[in-house]
Amino acid sequence: MNQFLLQQGTSPELQLFPHIIEFSLKKNHSIQLNSFPETISDTLRIYYIMDGKFEWIIHNHEHILYPGDVAVVLPGQKLGGSKGFLDIGSINWIHIKTDKLDRSGKLLPGKWSCLSKNESLAIGKILYVNTHLVLLKAREVGIMLQELRQELVQQQIGYTAAVNHFLDQLLISIARKLSQQNISYRDFPQAFTKLENALRQNLAHQWTVEEMAGLVGLGTTSFTEKVKNYTGFSPLNYLITIRISEAIKLLKRQGLNVTDIALDTGFYSSQHFSTTFKKLTGYTPSEFKKRNVSKN
Repeated sequence: MNQFLLQQGTSPELQLFPHIIEFSLKKNHSIQLNSFPETISDTLRIYYIMDGKFEWIIHNHEHILYPGDVAVVLPGQKLGGSKGFLDIGSINWIHIKTDKLDRSGKLLPGKWSCLSKNESLAIGKILYVNTHLVLLKAREVGIMLQELRQELVQQQIGYTAAVNHFLDQLLISIARKLSQQNISYRDFPQAFTKLENALRQNLAHQWTVEEMAGLVGLGTTSFTEKVKNYTGFSPLNYLITIRISEAIKLLKRQGLNVTDIALDTGFYSSQHFSTTFKKLTGYTPSEFKKRNVSKN
């Protein structure tokens, strides 16, 4: 699915839907510093992770989101990247303006919705009772967003009713999933978490796919499929994102030179490190370090 950005007031597709403030799909191929600072939402926001690993702060809670996960941000809540930037990967999101959604859980979607008053109140209560509005492996939400996009683009007979119906279905699906889900249990192998910890503790080692697969007791084919499924990346590309993530932390410290950081995070030369770092962040390590030091 290609990238797109529909915004109220500028996109003709949303002319008949004043309650849809923004609808977008973004494929982020590089890290841009300060690209995702914390902001306060004034709408009901729904984010679906298509691929990649995203570290976000939602309403003062840290969350790690993987493909298939959904984050819901309520009006008045803060949202931003844990490191201030948007991680590499693909996200589909929609921002919906409701007539009312307050801290008491009273939800009034608007005239566009076919939900009854009692149904709206029940959904609003569920949204505000749950302190962690993250749905794990909610791929049905991603499917609904794709179908919603098709209705807006094709504009066939009855598409206005169909679009509003999908919005109702999104709210219903999210509320049902939240009421059934226990956030403390993720369908995510503990072995994979241990693998990431092992990689971070010894990034200077030149890890091969075979070695990484061996740490979790899998063959390379099965391991590669699982890594791709959970992160959206190949094992080696995922390893690179970990190396860059650790390098960013080290570059913010004083007294460490770029060459040492390159070797400590597993790059075979400062040139290799510089090329990869700039490709993913838009800055060379030296430029990043200088900007960071000047800010401090």
